Amino acid sequence: MNPDQAPPTALPAVDMHVHIVGTGAGGTGCWLGLDGLYRRWQARLLLSAIGMHPRDLDGDFDRLYVEHLLERLRESSLGAAVILAQERVHDPQGKPVPGAGLFHVPNDYVLALARRHPEFLPAVSIHPARPDALEELDRCIAGGAMMMKLLPNVQHVDCSDRRFTRFWERMAAAGLPLLSHTGGEKTLPVVDASLANPRHLERPLEVGVTVIAAHCGTKSALFDPQWFPDFVEMTRRHPNLYGDTSAFSVLNNRIRGRVVPETQSEPLASRILHGSDWPVPVSAFWARAKGLIDAANHTAWARHPNLLERDYQLKRAMGYAPECFTRVWSLLPPRKGMATASVR
Repeated sequence: MNPDQAPPTALPAVDMHVHIVGTGAGGTGCWLGLDGLYRRWQARLLLSAIGMHPRDLDGDFDRLYVEHLLERLRESSLGAAVILAQERVHDPQGKPVPGAGLFHVPNDYVLALARRHPEFLPAVSIHPARPDALEELDRCIAGGAMMMKLLPNVQHVDCSDRRFTRFWERMAAAGLPLLSHTGGEKTLPVVDASLANPRHLERPLEVGVTVIAAHCGTKSALFDPQWFPDFVEMTRRHPNLYGDTSAFSVLNNRIRGRVVPETQSEPLASRILHGSDWPVPVSAFWARAKGLIDAANHTAWARHPNLLERDYQLKRAMGYAPECFTRVWSLLPPRKGMATASVR
């Protein structure tokens, strides 16, 4: 939201990387692939981490998930969360690939959730190769979209493809930021790992889109490519490039957490935004082992039951400045009918 709408002290902290998930219960249009023992185990792990029960999957899951997220958000020190739609996997011609992908969350669902709950800021997801991509983008902008989310390596999107120039130009004209996954990925099935290189974001950046590189190009496993240096170099050339701290507090923080000190120093610190990657589990183990947090903060937050609050407090304890948690407001388009100060 435009920071000119309220003094800086009125800006609430935001978690700008929160996933919505659904099974389609209640007619939401979502779906979740749970075939096989591994996927069932993965779903149980994620639900247990956020305080839900695996049996919730067999009931009115979509409603329960949103209610649980709202409860945790309202109990936390945060005032708002950017909730993410999830586009389906498409081929280079823009046709959906049957059976591909792990989950889908329609744009209309996150837009409707945001209309009902002012704490939610909607991020839509549109594959730019879709024949109706521009029409869908205009429809979502008119419907209140405040961000666009892509996982290029998962959804098979080459953002550098010049066929998508008009799509990026329309986003730039509307002031709609792009949140794009960069770096390693171990939760979702990957179609083309090379598309997680932040270098593929050069085209939308050149067109004028504000781009947020989720995870700052960091690797998520030992043998992943490390694209963090590429991200850092790109920030020097593109004033409209930012990164987020999502998954910087996961169990393998010893890998992604290596970049934490550098992201807290200028000139990079003023380009970093707070995101948790909810419902991905949050751990303080490696942050403490590497000396990123002290013993008192480890004791206070390592087992806190609210994952949103745990992640927020651990990032504060790591040393991220207060502006990191509110900076996203300056990147979002104004939200119709709601002043900044009206959000918690």
